[in-house]
Amino acid sequence: MTLTPSTIPAVSKHAPWNKGKIVGAKPPLRPKHVWSIRTKLQVEGRMRDLAMFNVAIDSKLRGCDVVALKVEDLAPGGYSADRATVRQKKTGRPVKFELTESTRQAIDDYLRITGKKSGDYLFTGRRLSEHMTTRQYARLLSRWLADIGLDPHLFGTHSLRRTKATLIYRRTGNVRAVQLLLGHTKIESTVRYLGIEVDDALAIAEQVDV
Repeated sequence: MTLTPSTIPAVSKHAPWNKGKIVGAKPPLRPKHVWSIRTKLQVEGRMRDLAMFNVAIDSKLRGCDVVALKVEDLAPGGYSADRATVRQKKTGRPVKFELTESTRQAIDDYLRITGKKSGDYLFTGRRLSEHMTTRQYARLLSRWLADIGLDPHLFGTHSLRRTKATLIYRRTGNVRAVQLLLGHTKIESTVRYLGIEVDDALAIAEQVDV
């Protein structure tokens, strides 16, 4: 068959969606990164960002659930609770999580300054009647990371979801507990999510001297 201009397949001029991007699971933050970001936000008085960052770490929620939180989800009586329950948008299943003292303080300070009431979205976007978008949340995270000298391209909002879950697993080895905290329906999902098999294999290999 002779190729003519009409029979030669057209070459798409569109660049691949992942060109120049780092794909794959984004790593969790290390404890020192968490404290660096937290300290910087505190020192600079960025109360909304501090509350949002702390809530994201403690709740282990997906970005779409973090931005959609309402005041009564975390502070039903006007003050932050020790524990909260949120229905996940992706699965429709409720997930429970704890709020540490530093997170509760950040929420209470933020509510006092903003005057937000029950029924209000906790983290609003440009329009005060609407919650922040996941894109705005991702941009905020990039700023937090850049502020402490980390490359924003290496991390994502899922990094915050994975941070505490990964730390809990490393300290306890309790996959079932992490599954419940993340709201996964299958434990296999948690295993894949944390990369447990790979981590465990590397840990064993590091203990073997040849």
